[in-house]
Amino acid sequence: MIGLFTQPPRRIAVLGAHCDDIAIGMGATLLALTTAVPDLEVRALVLAGGGTAREDEERAALTAFCSGIEPELRVLDVPDGRAPAHWDRIKDALAEFRRGGEPEVVFAPQRGDAHQDHRLLAELVPTEFRDHLTLGYEILKWETDTPRPTLYHPLSHELAQRKSQLLHQHYPSQTGRDWFDDQAFLGLARMRGVQCHAPYAEAFVLDKAIIRWEQT
Repeated sequence: MIGLFTQPPRRIAVLGAHCDDIAIGMGATLLALTTAVPDLEVRALVLAGGGTAREDEERAALTAFCSGIEPELRVLDVPDGRAPAHWDRIKDALAEFRRGGEPEVVFAPQRGDAHQDHRLLAELVPTEFRDHLTLGYEILKWETDTPRPTLYHPLSHELAQRKSQLLHQHYPSQTGRDWFDDQAFLGLARMRGVQCHAPYAEAFVLDKAIIRWEQT
């Protein structure tokens, strides 16, 4: 296993199609990053749920996953499951979001996601964030679209458990769904952990990256 060791970023952008996508896809990574960098700048955009109880859940959840740092969060009210019909609005919102900051890393759904809302967002991200390191997170669901990740973030048992605990605490509206339980969250994380010689892991799809060695 070859590791690429870098300094933690100081500014990140996180994007989700629905409230809870970000937390499910990369909640433990958020916990780890904001613990390592207490003044991390986190900007977030979510396409659906604005003006509903789901937005309230998302604001409380992301603050918890960011270790108490309140992220700059905008939640749109695009209808769930109808993102392709709102292409222009989503494109404009993403362009406005891009102009609002200069992140070192962008987190978004992975482009092979079978859910139409996730996939549309993933396809639009590189049209705005053209020169940014973009990591695509995975969301376990009934579609058989589980990707072959190219980047792993190893997790301890405690961090994986903390992610699952916070998901249940902050998204009560999702309780009872067949994909929203400890077995699903920890099962996927355990499989990814096996693939990188760790107890657990979150995994990401990296489409393209640049590496430079500059003289100092």
